Amino acid sequence: MTIWRFVIVVSLLLALLGFSGSAGAQPLERTVRVGFLVPASPSDDVEGFLGGMRDLGYVEGRSLVVEYRVAGGKVERLDDLLAELIRLKVDVIVTGGTPAALAAKRARTTIPVVIGAMGDPVGSGVVASLARPGGNITGLSLATSEGFAGKYLELLREAVPKASRVAILGRPSVSGPVEAMEHAARSYDVRLQLVEVDRPDRLDRGFAEMTTQRADALVVTPSPFNLAHRERIVSLAAKHRIPTMYGLTTFVEAGGLMAYGASLRDLYRRAATYVDKILKGANPADLPMEQPITFELVINLTTAKALGLTIPPSLLGRADEVIE
Repeated sequence: MTIWRFVIVVSLLLALLGFSGSAGAQPLERTVRVGFLVPASPSDDVEGFLGGMRDLGYVEGRSLVVEYRVAGGKVERLDDLLAELIRLKVDVIVTGGTPAALAAKRARTTIPVVIGAMGDPVGSGVVASLARPGGNITGLSLATSEGFAGKYLELLREAVPKASRVAILGRPSVSGPVEAMEHAARSYDVRLQLVEVDRPDRLDRGFAEMTTQRADALVVTPSPFNLAHRERIVSLAAKHRIPTMYGLTTFVEAGGLMAYGASLRDLYRRAATYVDKILKGANPADLPMEQPITFELVINLTTAKALGLTIPPSLLGRADEVIE
């Protein structure tokens, strides 16, 4: 083989490899419109989703238009916001949280729906099964097992060894971890105090109740209400000097002590792959729902110092991120 023929063959092989490597990341030739519906203020979810779409070759404002609808923590608005997206005839709807997924189920729309993250999609009746969702809804499940709920208590007790009474800020009707934590608490010899708050003006009363009951620590569940009011919750936890474990890392970025849970950014990045497959002809009913594969432990040492806590090296060594 002459040197020129060798060069031509290698060039052709490289061209073929380049084509096959980028074929899966080619967006559609038309501009697509995606509806994005979340109960609380979007942050990591939007960033993760847009990052995932960019990885697949979509550019917001050019090949991709996203119609954002945010309920601001008022889940009663979700049905109306979803109806707006349906009237816009978007190509796909992406939802976040259990209430938004349930709203999509109630709407009985034929528009494909991709769940960015929710609790138990099977138990709540949103899909038939994780393996074969059926209907027009698929996506990612954020189901919390008893062991996962126990992880909250394990890590919190490691940071606050003397904590024997732990408050939970959440609602059993929308927060799966509450029931699971009640079972896990027995293993850690911890008494739980459930504080149910569903209105912003009742948050002060809820924290006052924790103080009156002498709560040693607090777990804030990743509910839409708590996420929407995360800055206020973090502020009240600091005011009352209650060491707090959160179910989402975004609370720690707002000044919270520590958080353990699935990465919302990662989940919504994976949701983008569902959207891309559906836009290219895949049937949502045949796309199995996935579960989290990335979990993060984030600790805020500045907050720990303000609370007079010394986080043990063994816990710091397991953290994925330490904020100083």
